[in-house]
Amino acid sequence: MTDTIILSRLALYAHHGVHAEEARLGQRFYVSLACTLNLRPAGQADDYHQSVCYASLATLAYEIGTTRRFHTIEGLAEAIAAGVLERFPRITSLTVRVEKPEAPVPFILDSVAVEIRRSRDG
Repeated sequence: MTDTIILSRLALYAHHGVHAEEARLGQRFYVSLACTLNLRPAGQADDYHQSVCYASLATLAYEIGTTRRFHTIEGLAEAIAAGVLERFPRITSLTVRVEKPEAPVPFILDSVAVEIRRSRDG
């Protein structure tokens, strides 16, 4: 199946990171989701109820990202993936990308990011 719902660069301000300053000050993160599911029934019937609500996906990612504290962006990505698969049974797999544009590294970088892929079948 190649149908995908994509949410690109949901911005959130949170306090993730291994350093005390990151926990205290917080910083911006960007979360992107690419969710695989069968969109044919929704498209053929032009029926919203046979798809997945984009706003609900964004809300879930935002809530996980802003109400929980993670030491790593890997942990944040994993929690979002697990939450999406638990809450949205139509989604068979997804890719979660978490970007940290102000990562504390001694170089000039656009951002640091992790990208994970998870599916129902493991």
